[in-house]
Amino acid sequence: MTGMRFTPKGYGGHRRQPDEVKRDGWKEQGLLAVAVDDDRLTWPERELVRQLGERLYGKREREMRHG
Repeated sequence: MTGMRFTPKGYGGHRRQPDEVKRDGWKEQGLLAVAVDDDRLTWPERELVRQLGERLYGKREREMRHG
């Protein structure tokens, strides 16, 4: 018998960074996860992301309260 395990066999180890998960999702499944305030995007790109999000899912709660 082995000692007590805190995680099931095969779990634990290396945890991927969020950007790595997003990159793999895009490359493997065509899914895109983009934060509307991502500093890597220009203003027009951020605005496009915001508009797409609103069209697909509706306004964000924060925007509904203020506008």
